[in-house]
Amino acid sequence: MTSNVKHKSRDLTDGPGRAPARAMLRAVGLRDEDFSKPLIAVANTWSEVTPCNLHLRDLAEQVKAGIRDAGGVPLEFNSVVISDGISMGTEGMKASLVSREVVADSIELVVRGHLFDAVVALSGCDKTIPGTVMALARLNLPSLMLYGGSIMPGVFQDRQVSIQDVFEAVGAHARGTMSEADLHDLERAACPGAGACGGQFTANTMAIAFEFLGISPMGFNGVPALDPEKPSIATQCGHLVMELLKRDLRPGAIITRDALDNAIAAVASTGGSTNAVLHLLAVAHEMGVALEIDDFDAVNRRTPLLADLKPAGRYMAADLYRAGGTRLVAKRLADAGLLKGDCLTVTGRTIREEAAAASETSGQRVVRRVEEPIASTGGLVILHGNLAPDGCVVKVAGQRKLTHTGPAKVFDCEEDAFAAVRNGAIEDGDVVVIRYEGPQGGPGMREMLGVTSALVGAGLGETVALLTDGRFSGATHGLMAGHVTPEAARGGPIAAVRNGDPITFDIPNRRLELDIAENEIQTRLRRWSARPPRYTSGVLAKYAKSVGSSAKGAVTS
Repeated sequence: MTSNVKHKSRDLTDGPGRAPARAMLRAVGLRDEDFSKPLIAVANTWSEVTPCNLHLRDLAEQVKAGIRDAGGVPLEFNSVVISDGISMGTEGMKASLVSREVVADSIELVVRGHLFDAVVALSGCDKTIPGTVMALARLNLPSLMLYGGSIMPGVFQDRQVSIQDVFEAVGAHARGTMSEADLHDLERAACPGAGACGGQFTANTMAIAFEFLGISPMGFNGVPALDPEKPSIATQCGHLVMELLKRDLRPGAIITRDALDNAIAAVASTGGSTNAVLHLLAVAHEMGVALEIDDFDAVNRRTPLLADLKPAGRYMAADLYRAGGTRLVAKRLADAGLLKGDCLTVTGRTIREEAAAASETSGQRVVRRVEEPIASTGGLVILHGNLAPDGCVVKVAGQRKLTHTGPAKVFDCEEDAFAAVRNGAIEDGDVVVIRYEGPQGGPGMREMLGVTSALVGAGLGETVALLTDGRFSGATHGLMAGHVTPEAARGGPIAAVRNGDPITFDIPNRRLELDIAENEIQTRLRRWSARPPRYTSGVLAKYAKSVGSSAKGAVTS
């Protein structure tokens, strides 16, 4: 162990003047010999509020054992988590995206405040995953992120189900096509234990994206939460962070522009969540790497959709793991020349080297060959147009209908839109517009899974389009445009839409258009005035004042 491994903590623990600090550290269990060792932060996001993070306390113990075995002193602390699946459709969902910044801020503060030498971050539910990586990028210390892993599928009426099925069942029940007893049985079966939501929703999307980015060890995130291998994986992370420290390998050498392209390719090839756009833009911002919203479309155009994963496909994250996992997806892309193979990862190996170690399960049907893709291009597209001058995001994985023109049904909050779906006020051909739900206007940019799932459950998933300045869950599917910017609260064109206005989605030409005269749009916007803030004190008020555009990652400053 060389002296530079205590490159930060030396100032905390060494010399007579640091006796008070050592006295306090002795109270938490440190001994004489520990003060000559590096201090390693184990930044946890454990919580018993959500199954996504429920098991992280046990995983942290394994990480700490690995750190001790490799000669470091682990010290664990906790951040926060907001469960999207639990808070969805309520006022509480406004806290979700805000929590991403709180996770990043809190980890940054604790690590800076206690002069840690390196960091292992543990994540689970959606916003903890990018939040931890944003913190690692800011700190730029030897570090890695380990995702707690996916939940196993539930079983209902002899088929695999996930939380997505429960949300869609709410719409089916409201329509009268599912009994209350069946809804109750599905509710009981959908989430059988610890782990994050099981499809290629936001958590699993970001988990694979960060393996491709290189900040998580390849193959580690994809191990399901309660798989017998997961504790060993956590211990290996403890060993690995000590190797990163000895080699002084930091996120700045890993989170590069090419590595971000690889992360986008992971999202595109697996039909991942639209939230990846927000989160990768945010990570790039924290690392000081140039990345624009239209870069996602450029990568998407050259990346085939290979993984047949829910919500648009047939399989779950656990099925991908059994088929060959992240490495198999990486190998498919690398062999086709669709990855920047020289990018370094936290293992010390390049992503090309990691992909070469892939092992494919015979007969698997989850990951297609590049020559036989599900679609020739990836699952995310970026649209512009007079309704979204700064862009918006559409998930097209599994989407057959790529154009739509219909009359607007306008709602100024998610609750009103959901009530309209439940009451049968949305008809075939409509374009549902939900506004004032953006980062500033919400505030907090709620996900619209309650509404989008209710539309699917009501049999309108193929005949109705939707656009919002809010977000979507990774479980959302259908012709849905999110992150419409500028948002309504900032006077974006979405604020000018009126009931009955014709709106056109044109995916092939990447357009989202309000089909009225431009001078009429401008006249309406000149008459528009900003609404008073929904919150005047507390964290949501502070967030609304400091958050930027979703086209830039909705970061705060």
